[in-house]
Amino acid sequence: MEDSPHHHHHHHPDDTHQHSPSSASPTTGTCCKCGGPTTFAPPMPTPTFTPPPTYRPIRAPAIPPDPNSTRAIILSPVPQAQKVPILPPPYDFHTPTKRIHSPDDIRRFHDSFSGKNFLGFVVALSESIRGRKISDQCHESPATLAVLSILETLTLFADETPPVPQSARYGNVAYRTWHEKMSNSAESLILKLLPENLQPATVELVPYFTDSFGNASRIDYGTGHETNFAAWLYCLARLGVVGEEDYPALVARVFVKYLELMRKLQLLYSLEPAGSHGVWGLDDYHFLPFIFGSSQLIDHKYMKPKSIHNEDILENFSKEYLYLACIAFVKKVKKGVFAEHSPMLDDISGVPNWNKVNGGLLKMYKAEVLEKVPIMQHFLFGSIIKWE
Repeated sequence: MEDSPHHHHHHHPDDTHQHSPSSASPTTGTCCKCGGPTTFAPPMPTPTFTPPPTYRPIRAPAIPPDPNSTRAIILSPVPQAQKVPILPPPYDFHTPTKRIHSPDDIRRFHDSFSGKNFLGFVVALSESIRGRKISDQCHESPATLAVLSILETLTLFADETPPVPQSARYGNVAYRTWHEKMSNSAESLILKLLPENLQPATVELVPYFTDSFGNASRIDYGTGHETNFAAWLYCLARLGVVGEEDYPALVARVFVKYLELMRKLQLLYSLEPAGSHGVWGLDDYHFLPFIFGSSQLIDHKYMKPKSIHNEDILENFSKEYLYLACIAFVKKVKKGVFAEHSPMLDDISGVPNWNKVNGGLLKMYKAEVLEKVPIMQHFLFGSIIKWE
Protein backbone atom coordinates (compact mmCIF):
# COMPACT_ATOMS: atom_id res chain seq x y z
CA MET A 1 0.00 0.00 0.00
CA GLU A 2 2.57 2.57 1.10
CA ASP A 3 4.77 1.91 -1.90
CA SER A 4 2.08 2.54 -4.50
CA PRO A 5 3.13 5.27 -6.99
CA HIS A 6 0.10 7.41 -6.12
CA HIS A 7 1.54 8.31 -2.73
CA HIS A 8 4.46 10.43 -3.90
CA HIS A 9 2.66 13.74 -3.37
CA HIS A 10 2.06 13.23 0.35
CA HIS A 11 3.73 15.49 2.82
CA HIS A 12 6.45 13.56 4.61
CA PRO A 13 5.51 13.71 8.32
CA ASP A 14 8.74 15.61 9.05
CA ASP A 15 8.18 18.17 6.28
CA THR A 16 4.98 19.55 7.77
CA HIS A 17 5.19 23.26 8.68
CA GLN A 18 8.76 23.49 7.41
CA HIS A 19 8.26 24.96 3.94
CA SER A 20 9.90 28.35 3.45
CA PRO A 21 7.46 31.10 2.30
CA SER A 22 8.96 31.11 -1.22
CA SER A 23 7.94 27.49 -1.81
CA ALA A 24 4.60 27.78 0.03
CA SER A 25 2.27 25.10 -1.30
CA PRO A 26 -1.47 25.77 -1.79
CA THR A 27 -3.77 24.84 1.08
CA THR A 28 -5.06 21.86 -0.87
CA GLY A 29 -3.97 18.30 -0.24
CA THR A 30 -3.29 15.60 -2.82
CA CYS A 31 -5.81 12.96 -3.78
CA CYS A 32 -4.55 9.61 -2.50
CA LYS A 33 -6.24 7.81 -5.42
CA CYS A 34 -5.19 9.80 -8.52
CA GLY A 35 -2.52 12.17 -7.18
CA GLY A 36 -4.40 15.28 -8.37
CA PRO A 37 -5.05 18.38 -6.18
CA THR A 38 -7.91 18.23 -3.69
CA THR A 39 -9.30 20.41 -0.89
CA PHE A 40 -9.03 17.56 1.66
CA ALA A 41 -5.98 17.48 3.92
CA PRO A 42 -3.63 14.55 3.27
CA PRO A 43 -4.28 11.54 5.53
CA MET A 44 -2.11 11.27 8.67
CA PRO A 45 0.77 8.78 8.26
CA THR A 46 0.27 5.66 10.35
CA PRO A 47 2.82 5.49 13.16
CA THR A 48 4.88 2.31 13.08
CA PHE A 49 6.65 0.88 16.11
CA THR A 50 10.37 0.52 15.50
CA PRO A 51 12.89 -0.50 18.17
CA PRO A 52 15.94 1.73 18.74
CA PRO A 53 18.76 0.99 16.30
CA THR A 54 21.09 -0.50 18.93
CA TYR A 55 18.58 -3.14 20.02
CA ARG A 56 19.31 -6.76 19.09
CA PRO A 57 17.10 -9.67 20.10
CA ILE A 58 18.75 -12.10 22.50
CA ARG A 59 17.98 -15.14 20.32
CA ALA A 60 20.55 -17.02 18.23
CA PRO A 61 21.34 -14.38 15.58
CA ALA A 62 22.03 -11.85 18.34
CA ILE A 63 25.80 -11.66 17.76
CA PRO A 64 26.42 -8.09 16.66
CA PRO A 65 29.29 -7.10 14.39
CA ASP A 66 30.83 -4.83 17.04
CA PRO A 67 32.80 -6.98 19.51
CA ASN A 68 32.71 -4.20 22.14
CA SER A 69 28.93 -3.96 22.11
CA THR A 70 27.17 -5.23 25.23
CA ARG A 71 25.16 -7.44 22.90
CA ALA A 72 28.41 -9.35 22.31
CA ILE A 73 27.96 -10.87 25.76
CA ILE A 74 26.64 -13.90 23.89
CA LEU A 75 30.29 -14.66 23.05
CA SER A 76 31.77 -14.30 26.52
CA PRO A 77 32.04 -17.35 28.80
CA VAL A 78 29.37 -17.86 31.44
CA PRO A 79 30.69 -16.81 34.88
CA GLN A 80 31.52 -19.72 37.18
CA ALA A 81 30.58 -20.28 40.82
CA GLN A 82 33.42 -19.52 43.23
CA LYS A 83 33.89 -20.60 46.82
CA VAL A 84 33.85 -17.47 48.97
CA PRO A 85 37.21 -17.25 50.80
CA ILE A 86 36.72 -16.38 54.47
CA LEU A 87 38.49 -13.20 55.58
CA PRO A 88 41.31 -14.19 57.96
CA PRO A 89 42.14 -12.14 61.08
CA PRO A 90 43.74 -9.78 62.07
CA TYR A 91 40.90 -7.58 60.85
CA ASP A 92 41.30 -4.01 59.69
CA PHE A 93 37.70 -2.84 59.35
CA HIS A 94 37.32 0.74 58.08
CA THR A 95 34.71 2.92 56.36
CA PRO A 96 34.41 1.68 52.75
CA THR A 97 34.81 4.22 49.92
CA LYS A 98 33.98 4.60 46.22
CA ARG A 99 36.82 3.67 43.86
CA ILE A 100 35.25 3.19 40.43
CA HIS A 101 35.27 6.27 38.18
CA SER A 102 36.12 5.01 34.67
CA PRO A 103 35.94 1.98 32.35
CA ASP A 104 39.58 1.26 33.34
CA ASP A 105 38.51 0.99 36.97
CA ILE A 106 35.72 -1.39 35.91
CA ARG A 107 38.26 -3.62 34.14
CA ARG A 108 40.50 -3.51 37.17
CA PHE A 109 37.62 -4.56 39.41
CA HIS A 110 36.63 -7.49 37.16
CA ASP A 111 40.20 -8.77 36.91
CA SER A 112 40.62 -8.58 40.68
CA PHE A 113 40.09 -11.20 43.36
CA SER A 114 37.14 -9.13 44.69
CA GLY A 115 35.43 -8.83 41.31
CA LYS A 116 35.77 -12.52 40.45
CA ASN A 117 34.68 -13.68 43.88
CA PHE A 118 31.67 -11.39 44.09
CA LEU A 119 30.33 -12.52 40.72
CA GLY A 120 31.23 -16.11 41.68
CA PHE A 121 29.13 -15.72 44.83
CA VAL A 122 26.10 -14.64 42.75
CA VAL A 123 26.62 -17.71 40.52
CA ALA A 124 26.94 -19.96 43.59
CA LEU A 125 23.64 -18.61 44.96
CA SER A 126 22.05 -19.28 41.57
CA GLU A 127 23.44 -22.86 41.52
CA SER A 128 22.25 -23.52 45.09
CA ILE A 129 18.60 -23.06 44.10
CA ARG A 130 18.80 -25.02 40.85
CA GLY A 131 15.73 -27.21 40.33
CA ARG A 132 14.29 -26.21 43.74
CA LYS A 133 10.98 -24.58 44.62
CA ILE A 134 10.73 -21.67 47.07
CA SER A 135 8.74 -23.79 49.53
CA ASP A 136 11.23 -26.69 49.49
CA GLN A 137 12.81 -27.38 52.86
CA CYS A 138 16.25 -25.91 53.35
CA HIS A 139 18.73 -25.44 56.17
CA GLU A 140 17.87 -22.28 58.14
CA SER A 141 20.71 -21.27 60.44
CA PRO A 142 20.40 -18.76 63.32
CA ALA A 143 22.21 -16.20 61.11
CA THR A 144 19.69 -16.68 58.27
CA LEU A 145 16.80 -16.32 60.71
CA ALA A 146 18.40 -13.17 62.13
CA VAL A 147 18.62 -11.64 58.62
CA LEU A 148 14.95 -12.52 58.04
CA SER A 149 14.04 -10.83 61.30
CA ILE A 150 15.90 -7.66 60.18
CA LEU A 151 13.87 -7.59 56.93
CA GLU A 152 10.71 -8.17 58.95
CA THR A 153 11.53 -5.11 61.08
CA LEU A 154 12.00 -2.97 57.95
CA THR A 155 8.64 -4.20 56.64
CA LEU A 156 7.01 -3.11 59.92
CA PHE A 157 8.62 0.34 59.52
CA ALA A 158 6.83 0.59 56.15
CA ASP A 159 3.51 -0.37 57.77
CA GLU A 160 4.04 2.42 60.32
CA THR A 161 4.93 4.99 57.65
CA PRO A 162 2.00 5.52 55.27
CA PRO A 163 2.54 7.56 52.10
CA VAL A 164 1.59 11.25 52.36
CA PRO A 165 -1.00 12.75 49.98
CA GLN A 166 0.78 14.49 47.10
CA SER A 167 0.12 15.22 43.44
CA ALA A 168 3.42 13.95 42.02
CA ARG A 169 3.10 10.55 40.39
CA TYR A 170 6.50 9.31 41.55
CA GLY A 171 8.53 9.69 44.70
CA ASN A 172 6.36 9.91 47.80
CA VAL A 173 8.32 11.86 50.40
CA ALA A 174 7.17 9.53 53.21
CA TYR A 175 9.82 7.15 51.81
CA ARG A 176 12.47 9.49 53.30
CA THR A 177 10.96 8.92 56.73
CA TRP A 178 11.08 5.15 56.19
CA HIS A 179 14.67 5.41 54.93
CA GLU A 180 15.70 7.40 57.97
CA LYS A 181 14.19 4.82 60.34
CA MET A 182 16.02 2.07 58.45
CA SER A 183 19.36 3.95 58.49
CA ASN A 184 19.08 4.84 62.18
CA SER A 185 18.47 1.27 63.24
CA ALA A 186 20.85 -0.41 60.75
CA GLU A 187 23.79 -0.73 63.13
CA SER A 188 21.82 -2.14 66.07
CA LEU A 189 20.03 -4.60 63.74
CA ILE A 190 23.29 -5.83 62.20
CA LEU A 191 25.03 -6.17 65.58
CA LYS A 192 22.51 -8.91 66.47
CA LEU A 193 23.91 -10.96 63.58
CA LEU A 194 27.57 -10.78 64.56
CA PRO A 195 29.62 -12.69 67.11
CA GLU A 196 31.57 -10.46 69.49
CA ASN A 197 34.88 -10.59 67.62
CA LEU A 198 33.19 -9.37 64.42
CA GLN A 199 31.19 -6.49 65.92
CA PRO A 200 33.67 -3.86 64.64
CA ALA A 201 32.73 -5.00 61.07
CA THR A 202 29.54 -2.89 61.28
CA VAL A 203 31.61 0.08 60.03
CA GLU A 204 31.75 -1.74 56.66
CA LEU A 205 28.49 -3.69 56.76
CA VAL A 206 26.20 -0.74 57.51
CA PRO A 207 26.95 1.24 54.29
CA TYR A 208 26.25 -1.79 52.01
CA PHE A 209 23.09 -2.48 53.97
CA THR A 210 21.70 1.08 53.92
CA ASP A 211 22.45 1.33 50.17
CA SER A 212 20.37 -1.79 49.51
CA PHE A 213 16.95 -0.18 49.75
CA GLY A 214 17.11 2.78 47.38
CA ASN A 215 18.21 6.40 47.52
CA ALA A 216 16.50 8.76 49.97
CA SER A 217 17.20 12.04 48.18
CA ARG A 218 16.20 10.81 44.71
CA ILE A 219 13.48 8.47 46.04
CA ASP A 220 14.57 5.84 43.53
CA TYR A 221 15.66 2.22 43.46
CA GLY A 222 17.38 0.03 40.88
CA THR A 223 19.80 -2.80 40.11
CA GLY A 224 22.69 -0.95 41.80
CA HIS A 225 20.85 -0.99 45.13
CA GLU A 226 19.95 -4.64 44.60
CA THR A 227 23.65 -5.34 43.95
CA ASN A 228 24.45 -3.72 47.31
CA PHE A 229 22.16 -6.20 49.02
CA ALA A 230 24.02 -9.05 47.31
CA ALA A 231 27.30 -7.39 48.39
CA TRP A 232 26.06 -7.22 51.97
CA LEU A 233 25.29 -10.97 51.90
CA TYR A 234 28.69 -11.57 50.28
CA CYS A 235 30.35 -9.70 53.17
CA LEU A 236 28.50 -11.94 55.65
CA ALA A 237 29.84 -14.95 53.72
CA ARG A 238 33.39 -13.48 53.73
CA LEU A 239 33.14 -13.08 57.51
CA GLY A 240 31.92 -16.67 57.91
CA VAL A 241 28.60 -15.48 59.40
CA VAL A 242 26.78 -17.46 56.69
CA GLY A 243 28.22 -20.55 55.00
CA GLU A 244 27.62 -22.49 51.80
CA GLU A 245 24.98 -24.60 53.54
CA ASP A 246 22.98 -21.36 53.94
CA TYR A 247 22.92 -20.46 50.23
CA PRO A 248 19.58 -22.11 49.34
CA ALA A 249 17.96 -20.25 52.27
CA LEU A 250 19.70 -16.99 51.29
CA VAL A 251 17.80 -17.19 47.98
CA ALA A 252 14.53 -18.94 48.88
CA ARG A 253 14.02 -17.20 52.24
CA VAL A 254 16.17 -14.05 52.51
CA PHE A 255 16.16 -12.84 48.91
CA VAL A 256 12.47 -13.64 48.53
CA LYS A 257 11.76 -11.58 51.67
CA TYR A 258 13.95 -8.73 50.41
CA LEU A 259 12.08 -8.76 47.10
CA GLU A 260 8.74 -8.63 48.92
CA LEU A 261 9.94 -5.65 50.93
CA MET A 262 11.25 -3.81 47.85
CA ARG A 263 8.01 -4.37 45.93
CA LYS A 264 6.07 -3.10 48.91
CA LEU A 265 8.25 0.05 49.04
CA GLN A 266 8.03 0.52 45.25
CA LEU A 267 4.23 0.43 45.30
CA LEU A 268 3.76 2.23 48.61
CA TYR A 269 6.08 5.17 47.90
CA SER A 270 6.08 5.07 44.07
CA LEU A 271 9.86 4.78 43.88
CA GLU A 272 11.38 5.95 40.60
CA PRO A 273 13.39 3.33 38.72
CA ALA A 274 17.08 4.30 39.07
CA GLY A 275 18.74 4.50 35.66
CA SER A 276 16.01 2.60 33.84
CA HIS A 277 16.80 1.23 30.37
CA GLY A 278 13.26 2.06 29.31
CA VAL A 279 11.67 -0.86 27.50
CA TRP A 280 15.07 -2.28 26.54
CA GLY A 281 16.01 -3.29 30.06
CA LEU A 282 15.01 -6.53 31.70
CA ASP A 283 12.96 -4.88 34.41
CA ASP A 284 12.90 -1.34 35.81
CA TYR A 285 14.07 -2.37 39.27
CA HIS A 286 15.47 -5.90 39.52
CA PHE A 287 17.88 -8.30 37.88
CA LEU A 288 18.94 -11.00 40.36
CA PRO A 289 15.55 -12.71 40.80
CA PHE A 290 15.56 -13.45 37.05
CA ILE A 291 18.95 -15.19 37.45
CA PHE A 292 17.90 -17.16 40.54
CA GLY A 293 14.46 -17.86 39.07
CA SER A 294 15.77 -19.21 35.78
CA SER A 295 18.07 -21.55 37.74
CA GLN A 296 15.10 -22.89 39.72
CA LEU A 297 13.43 -23.89 36.44
CA ILE A 298 16.41 -25.67 34.82
CA ASP A 299 15.28 -29.15 33.65
CA HIS A 300 11.68 -28.54 34.72
CA LYS A 301 9.50 -31.23 33.13
CA TYR A 302 6.76 -28.95 31.85
CA MET A 303 7.71 -25.31 32.18
CA LYS A 304 9.73 -23.86 29.34
CA PRO A 305 10.82 -20.24 28.82
CA LYS A 306 7.76 -19.72 26.60
CA SER A 307 5.49 -20.76 29.50
CA ILE A 308 5.62 -17.16 30.81
CA HIS A 309 2.87 -16.39 28.28
CA ASN A 310 0.51 -18.84 29.94
CA GLU A 311 -1.62 -16.99 32.50
CA ASP A 312 -2.62 -20.21 34.32
CA ILE A 313 1.03 -21.13 34.85
CA LEU A 314 1.82 -17.64 36.19
CA GLU A 315 -1.13 -17.75 38.54
CA ASN A 316 -0.48 -21.23 39.86
CA PHE A 317 3.31 -21.24 40.11
CA SER A 318 4.53 -17.69 40.74
CA LYS A 319 4.60 -18.38 44.50
CA GLU A 320 7.13 -21.16 43.89
CA TYR A 321 9.33 -19.77 41.14
CA LEU A 322 11.00 -16.36 41.30
CA TYR A 323 11.16 -15.95 37.53
CA LEU A 324 7.41 -16.41 37.17
CA ALA A 325 6.81 -14.09 40.13
CA CYS A 326 8.86 -11.40 38.35
CA ILE A 327 6.89 -11.79 35.12
CA ALA A 328 3.57 -11.70 36.99
CA PHE A 329 4.68 -8.52 38.79
CA VAL A 330 5.74 -6.83 35.52
CA LYS A 331 2.37 -7.72 34.00
CA LYS A 332 0.62 -6.31 37.04
CA VAL A 333 2.39 -2.93 37.01
CA LYS A 334 2.73 -2.43 33.24
CA LYS A 335 -0.32 -2.18 31.09
CA GLY A 336 -0.52 -3.05 27.41
CA VAL A 337 1.07 -5.64 25.15
CA PHE A 338 3.83 -7.59 26.92
CA ALA A 339 6.07 -7.71 23.82
CA GLU A 340 5.91 -3.90 23.60
CA HIS A 341 6.56 -2.92 27.23
CA SER A 342 9.03 -5.77 27.93
CA PRO A 343 10.64 -6.80 24.61
CA MET A 344 13.76 -8.22 26.29
CA LEU A 345 11.71 -10.58 28.46
CA ASP A 346 9.60 -11.44 25.44
CA ASP A 347 12.75 -12.31 23.47
CA ILE A 348 14.10 -14.47 26.28
CA SER A 349 10.87 -16.48 26.21
CA GLY A 350 11.97 -17.68 22.78
CA VAL A 351 15.19 -19.26 24.10
CA PRO A 352 14.85 -23.07 23.97
CA ASN A 353 15.73 -23.96 27.57
CA TRP A 354 16.28 -22.51 31.04
CA ASN A 355 19.95 -23.49 31.12
CA LYS A 356 20.62 -21.12 28.21
CA VAL A 357 18.45 -18.42 29.79
CA ASN A 358 20.37 -18.68 33.08
CA GLY A 359 23.78 -18.53 31.37
CA GLY A 360 22.69 -15.59 29.21
CA LEU A 361 21.33 -13.68 32.20
CA LEU A 362 24.55 -14.18 34.18
CA LYS A 363 26.58 -12.75 31.29
CA MET A 364 24.08 -9.94 30.95
CA TYR A 365 24.24 -9.11 34.68
CA LYS A 366 28.02 -8.82 34.43
CA ALA A 367 27.80 -6.66 31.28
CA GLU A 368 24.75 -4.54 32.05
CA VAL A 369 25.15 -4.03 35.80
CA LEU A 370 28.64 -4.89 37.10
CA GLU A 371 30.44 -3.37 34.09
CA LYS A 372 28.46 -0.14 33.93
CA VAL A 373 30.26 2.91 35.38
CA PRO A 374 27.01 4.84 36.21
CA ILE A 375 25.91 1.92 38.43
CA MET A 376 29.27 0.80 39.83
CA GLN A 377 30.60 4.28 40.60
CA HIS A 378 28.54 4.05 43.82
CA PHE A 379 29.97 0.66 44.81
CA LEU A 380 32.05 0.63 47.99
CA PHE A 381 35.40 -0.94 48.83
CA GLY A 382 36.78 -1.59 52.31
CA SER A 383 38.68 -4.50 53.86
CA ILE A 384 36.00 -7.14 53.21
CA ILE A 385 35.54 -6.22 49.53
CA LYS A 386 39.01 -4.91 48.78
CA TRP A 387 40.05 -2.54 46.00
CA GLU A 388 43.16 -4.12 44.48
